[in-house]
Amino acid sequence: MSACGCDSGSDRLMPFAEALKTLLTSAQCIEETEILLLDQANGRVLAEPVISKISVPPAANSAMDGYAVNIESLSEGLCLPVSQRIPAGQQGEALQPGTAARIFTGSEIPPGANAVVMQERCIRQGDKVTFEGVPEAGANIRPAGQDVLPGTCVAEKGARLDSRHQGVIASVGVNRLKVYRRLRVEIITTGDELVMPGEPCAAGQIYNSNYFILRGMLETLGCEVIFTGIIGDTLAGTRDALSLAAERADLVLSSGGVSVGEEDYVKAAVESLGELDLWRLAIKPGKPLAYGRIGQVPFMGLPGNPAAVLVTFLMIARPYLLSMQGCNAVEPPCFPVKSGFKRDKAIPRDEFLRASLEWSEGQLYAAPIHSQSSGVLSSSVMAQGFLRIPAQQKVCEHDLLPFYPFDGLLS
Repeated sequence: MSACGCDSGSDRLMPFAEALKTLLTSAQCIEETEILLLDQANGRVLAEPVISKISVPPAANSAMDGYAVNIESLSEGLCLPVSQRIPAGQQGEALQPGTAARIFTGSEIPPGANAVVMQERCIRQGDKVTFEGVPEAGANIRPAGQDVLPGTCVAEKGARLDSRHQGVIASVGVNRLKVYRRLRVEIITTGDELVMPGEPCAAGQIYNSNYFILRGMLETLGCEVIFTGIIGDTLAGTRDALSLAAERADLVLSSGGVSVGEEDYVKAAVESLGELDLWRLAIKPGKPLAYGRIGQVPFMGLPGNPAAVLVTFLMIARPYLLSMQGCNAVEPPCFPVKSGFKRDKAIPRDEFLRASLEWSEGQLYAAPIHSQSSGVLSSSVMAQGFLRIPAQQKVCEHDLLPFYPFDGLLS
């Protein structure tokens, strides 16, 4: 967690907040839409708002099992005859003066009744019921439109639908939704050293974990993923792969090959096919990150180290992809947490530590996992999220720092 030589020259790096703002400004939402049934729309983004045409509930109903009464009848005596029984799903008759109606949770309130007495406060004897006292007017009655009134927007354009939205939309009787089509993203993983799991791994080779990191996160976002295999370290092969990807994808997303090494060909290949703004971001891990276009198709090149891929995707690529999908809430969710450690040295980059949360004496603290190397991915499984240390900031115990939970980032 101490500063290192890789931070030299960091005055030329683009700050994290500036990079994210610039990217989101350039993101263009796809225009194509489709109509889906409600039960097919989980995870999709609404292309138009859903406006209720009805009240929910449509009529006043009982919040309890009990007896519907008119409180004026009880002023003359706490024992009333039971004139009717109203199960849920059936409409009762107007309440006869001086009587009570047996009623159940969700049943419509009969005309003439203005309160419901819960059954625990009643004693039923034959066809009569005795009450403990006189309730207030409106007691245990849910009014019509208590949840939703006609004309209410129950889901805004740009909402990324989940089961909560689906439930509310169902409650107003809507079953067909206009959503943006799925975003097509092609993954390009580069490196002669990469092999896929299940294949023999020779000396000098490693398994391609980045592909699975990216595919899983893209599918969670509802994207259609395209992948044709690992691209070797040649300029011609990299160029061909990128050119083909741009013909069939809305976004080309690569890992590795965007630095300045002799075997890093992605930068040169993209520049020969379009244009590239190579951002050396002031974040740790994940300094080498590229953004540009292949023709008119946006391209984003992430670092090669797996922990850096995780950070840059969730902090940079994810908000950009959500913007392309038409989402109206795109920035990474976070909340303040007290630090359970201290760091005397500040570094010139925003650092995203893989961290765990712990309770101590009624307080929630965050502490970094044992290894923060950009090549160590296993620590992300033990962590519960990223703890962000702003650039040039030392850390004292109990300092409040932003924490980005994986529960929010990976959903």
